[in-house]
Amino acid sequence: MLTFTGLGLYDERSITVEGAEALEAADRAFAEFYTSHLVGASVSDLESYHDIDIEVRDRAGVEQDPEEILDAAEDEHVAFLTAGDTMISTTHVDLRLRAEERGIETRLVHGVTAQSAASGLTGLQNYRFGKAVTLPFPFVHGGDPVPQSVVDSLEANRERGLHTLVYLDIKVEWEGRRGVEIDDDEYMTADYAAELFAEHWDPDALGVAVCRAGSPNPVVAADRLEALAERDFGEPLHMLIIPGEVHHVEADALMALGGAPADRFDDF
Repeated sequence: MLTFTGLGLYDERSITVEGAEALEAADRAFAEFYTSHLVGASVSDLESYHDIDIEVRDRAGVEQDPEEILDAAEDEHVAFLTAGDTMISTTHVDLRLRAEERGIETRLVHGVTAQSAASGLTGLQNYRFGKAVTLPFPFVHGGDPVPQSVVDSLEANRERGLHTLVYLDIKVEWEGRRGVEIDDDEYMTADYAAELFAEHWDPDALGVAVCRAGSPNPVVAADRLEALAERDFGEPLHMLIIPGEVHHVEADALMALGGAPADRFDDF
């Protein structure tokens, strides 16, 4: 059996009760942290808290060579762990399909997602979000600092009055094996993302930085992109939201919870 289990957003305690029970019942546990990361806990913290050894797999070990995971799941109860919710990444859908093709029973134990946290922390209504995008580090793709595909999705959402959640790039050490030289884990910050958008898209657009969602002290800051670019939001993980049409209740929330300047909503 293969149980896909979301660990939640921050540390070893962010997992749901059901997820902790699934991990307790597992004979073997695998994890990946290249799609996201628990910044409030190390792998050893997770192992100690849940009393289980965790085998961390890199991207190639999940996407290209998952045989060890699948072989183990044929005979044992295997937990596959990710930060956030386990099925946000299509990589894990692919792994589940491979398991199903081999006749391996699969199960999902969901965790809190960054998307739901972003909506809850900011007061922006979840059903007013459009297509989400990921902003990559420019050094990775070698193209425009803000890829045209990101701009196209963002502007399409704005035309419909919808908010855009911008996931910020994470590059981990082992991705150097894929042709990207990385000496240590790198996390894009909200101020850096705001700077990219301000310089290569629209400096006056409203942005909302959401930092360390799920931690005891998350940060929400709403302002013009060029203003957000001047701030330091501290430790990862960060997200950025580009609001579309803002309902008056959402505007009140961004002013009260994110310190947005009141005059910013004169245009809405």
